Amino acid sequence: MLEAGSPAPRLVLEDTDGQTVQLPGHHAVLLYFMRSTTCPVCRRHVRSLAEDAAALEAAGVRVLIAVPEDRATAAAWRAKHEIPFPVLTAPRGTPHELAGLNRAVFGALQRSGSILVDAEGVVRHAHSATLPTGSYDRAGIAAAVAALGAPA
Repeated sequence: MLEAGSPAPRLVLEDTDGQTVQLPGHHAVLLYFMRSTTCPVCRRHVRSLAEDAAALEAAGVRVLIAVPEDRATAAAWRAKHEIPFPVLTAPRGTPHELAGLNRAVFGALQRSGSILVDAEGVVRHAHSATLPTGSYDRAGIAAAVAALGAPA
C-alpha cells in the first residue's frame, strides 16, 4: 500500500464506458477501492462518499471508485445502484493490484481502502484494511482534504 507523502504510481484504468483514466491527473483525486461490488460494507462506504460529494467537489477533489470485477459487472452495478461517481476497472488484473492492495490471508480476501492524491501527484492519504469494516477512514479523508487547501 502507498504511504502519505510518496509519489503516486501511474495507474491506467478504464471507466465503465471503456474510456481510459490515467492517474495521477491534473486535479486531486480520492480513489476508493471496494472489496467487491457485492460487499454490503463497501457499498455503505460509497453511500457515505456520496453524502460528502458536494464538500469534496468544493475542495476540488474528484471521487473515483475502483472495483476488482470486470467492466460489464462494474457498469451493471453502477447503473443499478445509481452511483454518482466514475467506477473504474483495470484492463489487466485489478486496480487493487496496481495500487499495492494485494489479496491477504493466503489470497482469500481482497483488501480495500482509499488513496487521496493531490494535483501534483503526491499521496496525501492512504488507508487500507483486509476487512471492509476497517477500510474506510472518513475522518482521515476529511482531514487530508482540508489540508489540501491549507497554506503551506
